[in-house]
Amino acid sequence: MRNTLREGLALPRVILNPFRLPKSGEKFGEGRAAIVIPGLTTGDISTTLLRRTLKARGFKPEGWRQGINLGADPAKLRTLDQRLEQLYRQTGKPVVLIGWSMGGLYARVLAHRSPQHVDMVVTVASPFSGDRHANRAWKLYEAINDHTVDNPPFKEDMTAKPPVPTIAVWSATDGIVAPSCCHGENGEADYTLRIDVPHFTIGTSATCIEKILAKMKEVDAVRER
Repeated sequence: MRNTLREGLALPRVILNPFRLPKSGEKFGEGRAAIVIPGLTTGDISTTLLRRTLKARGFKPEGWRQGINLGADPAKLRTLDQRLEQLYRQTGKPVVLIGWSMGGLYARVLAHRSPQHVDMVVTVASPFSGDRHANRAWKLYEAINDHTVDNPPFKEDMTAKPPVPTIAVWSATDGIVAPSCCHGENGEADYTLRIDVPHFTIGTSATCIEKILAKMKEVDAVRER
């Protein structure tokens, strides 16, 4: 309960995202496109600082461009899949997918459907594993959708690791999503990154974003060996 109460203090970070500037740092994006998918009941405004930081590091990032994320939507997934292919063709390089919370589930499904177009998947406090009822937002999710959390309208198994490098970012102090659902079991993600901050901080804090990008750079270095 204490962790959930802390989430209220973190909400201003989401609201102030459009007014914040990224920190400078080494560029390692090498022109790769990146699609950043927001969490449940949020939109692209919530990922502004993350996208600006990605751009400053040499990526070509964009939001999901589909308004507020209200849950698993086959039509929105098809639109993302089409955009993924377009970006792959335009840049000639596989695309990085970063999903915050519910957005990470979209990212994993996309990587299952079109792995040839995906460079890596980064899930940020995303409940892709375990008991979905362990997460505090499940009642809200079911209230605004025509399906239950256990029966999303995707045939893909989100627990199964996509056939691309995956990073699961999680927090032991997350007040919205159960930590075990975010880091998964052995074999469900290639890498994990623990950042102990509230759910609404992990995707909006400049310090957290720097840690996420550092992990992405580390994965790039491993692949180059």
